[in-house]
Amino acid sequence: MKHTHYDAIIIGAGMSGLAAGIRLAHFGKKVCILERHNAPGGLNSFYSFAGRKYDVGLHAMTNYVAPGVKGTPLGKLLRQLRIEREEFALCPQKQSRIAFRDCGLRFTNDFAVLDAEVAAKFPAQADGWRRLVGVVRTYDDVSLDAQPVSAREVVGRHITDPLLTDMIFCPVMYYGSAQEQDMEFGQFVIMFKALFLEGFARPLDGVRVIIRVLLEKYRSAGGERRMQCGVARIIEEQGRAARVVLDDGVELTAEHVISSIGVAETLALCRSGFTPDMSGLNPDLQNIGQLSFIETITVFNRQPAEWGWGDDTIVFFNDSDRFDYVRARGQVDVRSGVICLPNNFAYGDRTLSEGLFRVTCLANYDQWAHLPEEEYQADKQRWFTAATRSARRFLPPVDDAVLASAQLATDMFTPRTIKKFTGHFNGAIYGAPRKIRNGRTHLSNLYLCGTDQGFLGIVGAMLSGISMANYHVLQGKG
Repeated sequence: MKHTHYDAIIIGAGMSGLAAGIRLAHFGKKVCILERHNAPGGLNSFYSFAGRKYDVGLHAMTNYVAPGVKGTPLGKLLRQLRIEREEFALCPQKQSRIAFRDCGLRFTNDFAVLDAEVAAKFPAQADGWRRLVGVVRTYDDVSLDAQPVSAREVVGRHITDPLLTDMIFCPVMYYGSAQEQDMEFGQFVIMFKALFLEGFARPLDGVRVIIRVLLEKYRSAGGERRMQCGVARIIEEQGRAARVVLDDGVELTAEHVISSIGVAETLALCRSGFTPDMSGLNPDLQNIGQLSFIETITVFNRQPAEWGWGDDTIVFFNDSDRFDYVRARGQVDVRSGVICLPNNFAYGDRTLSEGLFRVTCLANYDQWAHLPEEEYQADKQRWFTAATRSARRFLPPVDDAVLASAQLATDMFTPRTIKKFTGHFNGAIYGAPRKIRNGRTHLSNLYLCGTDQGFLGIVGAMLSGISMANYHVLQGKG
């Protein structure tokens, strides 16, 4: 039987897979992206329900810098993918907050705001804070061969106040950490720069603008994309990925295979019958994330500013004595989380037609995975109420009846939803705790990009795809 042969097959049409595909297609490579679902975007996509489009994943695009700022991840991304800045139509945030029980820190896309807040509220830590910022600014966070170092350890050399430490880690962890209570320092640096030294932005129409631009760039470069076309197995021969077997039994071959679906998930395709609870196979097959989330979405017929909710774009909240970034012990942990108010970006003379209120909290996949449907729906409703009520404590008070009268629609995703649409074991939204920075696997022509390669955020995911395409295929380092 004659197989269709490609220069590169990319598994997964998320941000990293699309970026890798664009980069390779620009250099004349015959590329095919395989996606099991009917919508691209992976962790950052959108869906339609009852006539409305809902974003999932994207609260904000991190790494935003103003036009003309040189030497940043956003600028590198735009150059490498040949995208004009205006195509993403990014609108910057107004301001965001880290809101703990007895202390808050404001930050914007101007780092001086956060710098002044820390100096004013933690004067004894000001010198240590500035030393830490200096280390972050000079650290090579994109090195593919960097040795892992504990972020808690490095931060602890400079910051001694546990409250300030927790307030720094809360946003950085919620937006990128696959590890409980700590991060690898390179990952910490990536997120610190992305959130605090650079900043947040969003297209008015949300993540579908980003996806639409990427799809058009890929199509115009000649790339092939197969949707609803999952990979069932990768056949190994002589230390290489010899064939890719699709769900329908069709086999494809390629010089290179790049997978964006996760390290354990990728290696499981090479190990028929693998399940997450198996041990003793390969260390990478045990490198499986445990951190998952729920997210609630509420649609109102009013702008949030009418209730005094018009200042904050994103709020990272915590009401515990210490910030506890661990897998939820129950179904959901509502003690901490993230509020996103998409209306509160600087859209100029435009605005969203409806008010949006999103809340994200840590959750436990095992306690959602196998519920009977009736119980699952009831628990979704119960935790929707608990999460939104917990989050509202960190916003100006609004009467329940006022909110109820303005409510048009609600929805919520759970760890079970994440598992269904990403394939990530345990619904682990940030993948494996231990990242594979050089993207290598046990097969000489099979590489990783995306979440488990380790460049974080939406810009980071795209740069991961670009970097792995450059390094392993275009430069021939594979």
